[in-house]
Amino acid sequence: MATLPSNPIACFWQNNPHELHNHRSTEDLPTHSDVVIIGAGYAGVSTAWHLLHNHDNIKSITILEARGVCSGATGRNGGHLRPDLYGHIPTYIDRAGPEAAAEIAEFEIAHVQAIKKLVESEQIDCDFTLTRTIDVWCNEQAAQASRKVYERMKEYGFAYMDDVDFHTGKNVEGICGVKGAVACASYTAATIWPYKFITHLLTKLLASGKVNLQTHTPATAVTPSAAGDSNSKFTIDTPRGTLHADKVIHTSNAYVSSLLPQYKHNIIPCKGICCRIAVPEGKPAPLLTNSYIERTKDSVLSYLIPRADGSIIVGGASGLFKPHREQWYNNTDDSVLIDAAKDFYDGYMQRTFRGWEESGARVDQIWTGVMGYSYDSNPHVGAVPENEGQFILAGLNGHGMPVVWLAAEGLARMVGERVEFEETGMPRLFKTTRERIERAKEGKEEDGDILGTGSFPATKQ
Repeated sequence: MATLPSNPIACFWQNNPHELHNHRSTEDLPTHSDVVIIGAGYAGVSTAWHLLHNHDNIKSITILEARGVCSGATGRNGGHLRPDLYGHIPTYIDRAGPEAAAEIAEFEIAHVQAIKKLVESEQIDCDFTLTRTIDVWCNEQAAQASRKVYERMKEYGFAYMDDVDFHTGKNVEGICGVKGAVACASYTAATIWPYKFITHLLTKLLASGKVNLQTHTPATAVTPSAAGDSNSKFTIDTPRGTLHADKVIHTSNAYVSSLLPQYKHNIIPCKGICCRIAVPEGKPAPLLTNSYIERTKDSVLSYLIPRADGSIIVGGASGLFKPHREQWYNNTDDSVLIDAAKDFYDGYMQRTFRGWEESGARVDQIWTGVMGYSYDSNPHVGAVPENEGQFILAGLNGHGMPVVWLAAEGLARMVGERVEFEETGMPRLFKTTRERIERAKEGKEEDGDILGTGSFPATKQ
């Protein structure tokens, strides 16, 4: 089972902690809440938001967080809000057909405008920027394969593919700005400061008086309440005491199996690496306006976003450390960097992008984070099988930003309205089921997507 979080390496997004970072709404734990949410990251806070705003029957919510607010994967990612339009879609088509695959792509695409609308309506200061994201291939064989994927997606007639602009040939390097590029594709996406986004939502939630936040309070056990206890269905144990709830929502992602051991083989903690690159003070940085997924000639993948201050947030390089399993696989220690890749981004901008050769850009902060990877590369969302009253939103595969917000809205409907998963509009492949749980338990580790088909290098956050 996943161990509880450690003390993480400092990361750029949280250099100036929000006033709620270590907040406790009350000195003592509340005795009872209608709903207890475990995890104060993107999934937990989004679910609380939808419950509070759309379900009047939910009168009290307690959010338990093992560390500080948004201190897990959400607060340590790469700042992408980037749907996957075609990369993994062929796999989903082969598994479940074109309709099920299109559900995932269209669901992710919808997040870009949904988050834009929310940021504007709530006036959230989180550096949200609507942009184009560019996929780049510097390996000729990989470029040819990507072209075939693109053409296959076009043949299916998916309307969203009209937004994709694909290029090969001699002009690619000039189009994308990446040295040695032989193919590139672009489409609409966004970038964001996730920590600021989440803490703003949390501020509004706490102001309602219906949400109680308890940081540095890990949930250590969730058990059905004793027979005859008509006041609540569950008892939640923490090092600071117990509380009771009618419903429990698990949103701790990589750590979910510590409370739901049946997910031990389904959601695996996996470490990644991310850093901030900046140019020397007083020196203008070459302009970048798009986010990127860049693959070297050796097929080492990096994801990056430019920031208005001229700095770059870049991470990935999992191709370098994937063979060193002990450094990243089933590893929750985000207080230690991944040795096999920690120096990869030294000089990255100079060797990768045209115009950056004399920039003096250097890594000024580097960190690691723990993501939750699912056996079949789809998140687990919905009612926990054979655990009435418990729900899950986890296993986000390093790709939660274009998944969580609307998934949380659907999950909130399941909790607040008692509707079935199929009534929420979420992609059918996201539903957590006994069959998915058993498939991972019975399958070989190397057959899972993390180690088998290589979904891990496609992390984009």
